[in-house]
Parts: sequence; structure tokens; C-alpha cells
Amino acid sequence: MPEPLTYDAVVTTLRAAGCVYAEDEAALLLAADGDPAALVARRVAGEPLEWILGWASFADEAGHGVRVVVRPGVFVPRGRTIELALAAADALPPDGVLVELCCGSGAISAFLHQLAPGAHFHAADIDPLAVACARENLPFAEVVEGDLFAPLPSSLRGAVDVVVANTPYVPSDQVTLMPPEARDHEPLHTLDGGLDGLHLLRRIAAEAGAWLRPGGTVLIEISETQYDVAAAAFEAAGLVTSARIDPDGTTVIIGTPVD
Repeated sequence: MPEPLTYDAVVTTLRAAGCVYAEDEAALLLAADGDPAALVARRVAGEPLEWILGWASFADEAGHGVRVVVRPGVFVPRGRTIELALAAADALPPDGVLVELCCGSGAISAFLHQLAPGAHFHAADIDPLAVACARENLPFAEVVEGDLFAPLPSSLRGAVDVVVANTPYVPSDQVTLMPPEARDHEPLHTLDGGLDGLHLLRRIAAEAGAWLRPGGTVLIEISETQYDVAAAAFEAAGLVTSARIDPDGTTVIIGTPVD
């Protein structure tokens, strides 16, 4: 019978595989359900840690947030996206209506529900795996499968306070430069944002005005270097545009329809 894996042995194995946070990951893997050797082997093979654990933490710098289910095949929520969630929180009335597009696991809506439990949440994604995962995380929301606004009920037209989306925004020719755990494992459609990374942003901007109520807001995460081009797309769609930029460069573009 093989000897149980020790913490030090797992750290050494993960370090050799190039895991930057080997100590933290070793502790999590050894505490997880399942055969530790099999879990470590999956991580050494490059599989995202969150898929192996079955969950991801989505929280602000003070540690206030949620733990969401993340199933294999579903985009892993990034820590930087908390800036998008915080910006959306500032725009969402306590009893408002929020639509999360490209929702993935639904981490943004799960976080916002803790802050505004009286709000009404809708989420959509084109990937059935993501929709199933989001339904686990968002029992309080209406989660639908389809392309951007298309599957939403028509009753939401002109009635939405906040549209929030973490769209893929990596330009197609830069996907190969991403870390292997993302590039080689996560679905390409969750990473590749088209020629300049802003394909879905343009589509959302063009349609958002028809869904937002007067004074409503659309917010999308982008790269700081994409802001000028993204702002031009927002303005062409009739949106008054501003930005929220974190010191680390994480950028949220914010648009409201022209009165």
C-alpha cells in the first residue's frame, strides 16, 4: 500500500510543475475530497486548481465574498473581476434588476446578491455547461441559455438597471500567450475576444440601450490598453462613457444611454 502523500512532498511536486503558489495549493489539494495522488496528478497536468477543488473564491481585498461551484469545462472566475462586480454594485439599486451576460459560473451575480438580496437577477450564457453551473450558484436568479440578450424575456426590455458582462477580451492572436492552464484547458470561446478582443463588447454595446431603463448602466471588463477603442464603440452605440481603473490595470468600461 503506497505511503500517504505528505504536505512537503506535494509542495515539491507542484513546484517542479511550475505552480507559483505551491504551498497554498498543496494545502487545498490535501484537504479536498478524493484521492490526493489523483488530485495532485491533475494539477501537475495543468488542470485549473478550481476545477479540481470544485469551487472558486470570489471576494474583495478584505476577503468579503462568496465561494462558487466551478465545474470542469466552465470558465474560472478571476480575482481581478471583483472590480467589475464592485462597480456593478455601485450602480445597482437595492431592488433593481440586473442582467449578467457571459455569466459562466455566475460569480458576479452570486457576489452581488449578498450585497443586494432584494434585487432581481437574470443571467445568460451560450454554453450549457456554464448555464448548469450558474444555476447551482444562483438559485435566486433566472438563468437562461443563449447568445447574449437573445434568450432573455422580452418583459425586461427597457426595465434593466444594470447589464454586467465579463466578456472574453483577449485578442485572437494573443490567446497562445496565455498561461497553459487557461490556454490548454478552458473553453476557447471564454478567452478569445476576436481580432482586437472587443467583438462581444461591440455587440453588447449596440443592444444595451434597448434593455436598460432610463439611467441604467452597462459595465464590461476590458484591458486598460483597450479603453479608447472600447469607448469609441460605446459612444457609437449612444452611451455616455466612463471608466473605473484599478491600480493593477484592471479596467471596467461603464456606459449609460444618452437621455
